[in-house]
Amino acid sequence: QVQVVESGGGLVQAGGSLRLSCAASGNIFSINAMGWYRQAPGKQRELVAAITGGGSTNYADSVKGRFTISRDNAKNTVYLQMNSLKPEDTAVYYCKVTMRVAGVAYWGQGTQVTVSS
Repeated sequence: QVQVVESGGGLVQAGGSLRLSCAASGNIFSINAMGWYRQAPGKQRELVAAITGGGSTNYADSVKGRFTISRDNAKNTVYLQMNSLKPEDTAVYYCKVTMRVAGVAYWGQGTQVTVSS
């Protein structure tokens, strides 16, 4: 069994910064990609940023230049540094961890990010 736990959400004013962390633990053999998704009220869950085991990254157009994803493979942890936050970034942010074996994916419980104007 694999546990995925996010932390670092909160309330911040527009223009501010937050750093999210996501740690995977448990029966982990080999992690492939790690990523962050978000879901705002009434909207579908969307990809924010993802990073492969080799360090290749992918960002949603709406966060390019403001958010940075990174990972520590030794700690099975992925981070999301969010700068210049906007009210439209308000959402529950979820971490997704995808294994190399069969592409099995695990999700965290989510962490709330609220950006006030």
